Amino acid sequence: MVPFDRIDPVILGHILGHHRELHSRLLTLKAASAEPVAAGPHRIDAVAKLLAELREHLREHFEQEETGGFLEESIARMPRLSGAAGDVIADHPRLLAELDSLLESVGRRDTSVAAWSEASRGFAVFADHLLAHERNENAVVQAGYNEDLGFGD
Repeated sequence: MVPFDRIDPVILGHILGHHRELHSRLLTLKAASAEPVAAGPHRIDAVAKLLAELREHLREHFEQEETGGFLEESIARMPRLSGAAGDVIADHPRLLAELDSLLESVGRRDTSVAAWSEASRGFAVFADHLLAHERNENAVVQAGYNEDLGFGD
């Protein structure tokens, strides 16, 4: 049995695996959105598909967070974290709405350089918001387990 003040290695592995997956998706999208749209509509379709997959991944992840899991366990260990955990959960609708806006923008299939640049900038802003959210989530989990998870915050 893992002591109360130490994080379970299974939990740590799950958290790290999720973050690797998320960062991999973000890097793939960043690379795809950085390429010129001159390649035509198939480039837009590819980016739209990646965005839709990211949205589904995040929706599932957020749903898990909202129905229990590491945040809930952190609060159980340290009830004073309930406000910070609530703030993390409150980010979910805003992040999904931001991603929906990107999907709508890309869905217009505008192949102009200006539209592609705007979409690329929008993705970069979204990625910054999502990574800030993940840092906040990590801080709550780390505080709840009184353990530095090694995320380099």
